[in-house]
Amino acid sequence: MSVRARFAAALAAGIVIKDGPYGTAIQGLGLGEADYRGNLSVNHDQKGNNDILNLTRPDDVAGVCRAYIEAGAVLLATNTFNANAISQADYGLENRVRDINLAAARIIRGEVDAARARDGVDRFVAGSLGPTNKTLSLSPKVEDPGFREVDFDGVKAVYREQIDALLDGGVDFILIETVFDTLNAKAAAFAAAEAGEARGVDVPVMLSMTLTDLAGRNLSGQTVEAFWTSVMHAKPVTVGLNCSFGATELRPHVQALSALADAPLMVYPNAGLPNAFGDYDELPETTAALIRDWAEQGLINAIGGCCGTTPAHIAAMAHAVRDLPPRKIPEAAPLLRLSGLEAFAFA
Repeated sequence: MSVRARFAAALAAGIVIKDGPYGTAIQGLGLGEADYRGNLSVNHDQKGNNDILNLTRPDDVAGVCRAYIEAGAVLLATNTFNANAISQADYGLENRVRDINLAAARIIRGEVDAARARDGVDRFVAGSLGPTNKTLSLSPKVEDPGFREVDFDGVKAVYREQIDALLDGGVDFILIETVFDTLNAKAAAFAAAEAGEARGVDVPVMLSMTLTDLAGRNLSGQTVEAFWTSVMHAKPVTVGLNCSFGATELRPHVQALSALADAPLMVYPNAGLPNAFGDYDELPETTAALIRDWAEQGLINAIGGCCGTTPAHIAAMAHAVRDLPPRKIPEAAPLLRLSGLEAFAFA
């Protein structure tokens, strides 16, 4: 059975549980520069470079994955949010991108396969692609709006390097997440399609948008509907929202996308809003109650956690939705759909 078919079966059986963030879990380990650096010979500080821990502290990364599996997650992401040449250049490690991603995928693949051998539960590995710290749609120079630090082909090549390593390491999906610039996401989706074509295999993608304001737009200015119109051609196995805000603030935007998208909807919110110190205080039972309300309203097919959430949050969510059916996916009307910052459709 193909991975698409297996995942479709999991979605049909109930609300799929995704894991939570690596950043929050790693922060809790209290690692120092020497822990991050390991035996690497590099002239840049590495503290905060969570992706390099796939090479220098693989047991810690595996431990985070196991904690999420024990909490009930069946969709496990790799610790590769910033494991691309653009982001790793800040740490002087752009030449180690393949090593980082290959190791990351093998760590999570190993934990997922070991868990399945123990309990027979079908689980999946998603290769995480973050947005990079460059944008194709916006200029970093206010005096020169036409200037770009990167171009489409360059970003696509950066993502292709990461995707090839993740696929070689055994991921099932490519998760294009925290999309603040839809053009970056399209470059990633294009790279995934090219990688699949080169290998003669299907490379399914997941797409997840992040909002920068309560009005429901991402950094490049698109609404939720415009985002979906822009990426629906990629035929993602899930589309959704992550990060942005807590579940309370995300609800109207989840509701809007749920009504629009003829694809499974996956959402993974933050643990509420950060406090004055940048920490997240929302308790697992609070998050879980909000997520249960979403599920009771038929809004979601898959759920997980982003900033500030922990294995306890994931366990509480899994328990909260265990007896509820997944969202019914609407049929898309046969319309011509166009999008810029807004969406436009006509028969």
